[in-house]
Amino acid sequence: MKNKLLIAILGIIFCIECAALIRFGSDKAVPPLDTVAVNEVLHTVTADFYNMENHSNTTDLEYTVFDSKENIIFCTSENLCKSISEAIANRDTILHVETGTLVIDNNANISAIKHKNRVIAVMIAAMSVQTAVCIGYLLYIHFIVIKPFKKLKGFAERVAGGNLDIPLEMDRQNIFGAFTESFDIMRTELKRARIAEAKANKSKKELVAKLSHDIKTPVASIKAVSEVGLATAQNENQAKSFETIISKSDQINNLVTNLFTATLEELQELSVNPSDLESTVVLELICNADYLGKAKIPHIPECIIYADKLRLQQVFDNIFANSYKYANTDICVTVKSLEGTLCISVCDYGGGVSESELAVIKEKFRRGNNSSSIEGAGLGLYISDYFMGKMGGSLEISNENGGLKTTVILKLS
Repeated sequence: MKNKLLIAILGIIFCIECAALIRFGSDKAVPPLDTVAVNEVLHTVTADFYNMENHSNTTDLEYTVFDSKENIIFCTSENLCKSISEAIANRDTILHVETGTLVIDNNANISAIKHKNRVIAVMIAAMSVQTAVCIGYLLYIHFIVIKPFKKLKGFAERVAGGNLDIPLEMDRQNIFGAFTESFDIMRTELKRARIAEAKANKSKKELVAKLSHDIKTPVASIKAVSEVGLATAQNENQAKSFETIISKSDQINNLVTNLFTATLEELQELSVNPSDLESTVVLELICNADYLGKAKIPHIPECIIYADKLRLQQVFDNIFANSYKYANTDICVTVKSLEGTLCISVCDYGGGVSESELAVIKEKFRRGNNSSSIEGAGLGLYISDYFMGKMGGSLEISNENGGLKTTVILKLS
């Protein structure tokens, strides 16, 4: 604010000086001669005209007296002796006296003009110096204050955008050098903290992936032993117990698989390799997923689909597992070909989810409000949607016929 006020004051002064210079320079008036002194000279010269050797100048004026033949008979100064024609060229005052001529020199007027010119020159020089000072001050403000702050603004925008690699180069001799250096120290610390955070997150994900993988081995052993026990059960109670163990083993296995898959996906280690497959494989995958036999599976049209068999099996596993867990009703499966795609819809009758939840149900760790009392991580639909996107298809969720409808859209080859 003070700098702006100073610049404004200097600008006002400069304008006033320009106006005065223009006014003073355009004034061409020449100061008039002293009338009293002129009359006195005329009176004394008239009285002494015929006796000029005894004449003396009693005024401050310089003059020359000529006789009728234009011969000089008196001159106040030898330097002023000149002819009448020269006096006319010099714009001197010419008066007739007796039979001669009185020429009053105009040097005073010329001196006034010279003085005026000197004053104009001094004013122009002063204004030039003032202009140079203002320009120098503005350049100083630009390079010392404005330019560093513009650079600091660009640096802040880069940091806000996440670019922490480019340092802030500033002159430490600048008055803001220490101030700007602290911003670069902040950038360095932010970069260090971000790297440490990334390493910590990666370590956590790797730990979860490792534990998920390690848990699957003993669960598989428990399931295998339970299946043997179920085959050799002596009575119905034993059979139900082994069936419960097998069901819980499958539940644990699905949860661990989803957790492991999500972790690998974040680590960018999860691969999806789609290829051309016959549509008959879809029937096999659906039958594998519907291990409780609750679905009525229609005829699958013959076509060639573009999919990854392993990942597509995981998609159907997640869909049927959700239906078993949250709805526990019969399942209706419909299949149809539509505009270069094969659409497989899996619909239960468990009430579905609220309309507000449909838009976010496929996000990671999202579950419906009706699932609070049921175990789950909210990863199944998220992973399935990810797989379908990688295979060039999609996954659509909607409410229909009092239940949740999940449609797998496969791209035809």
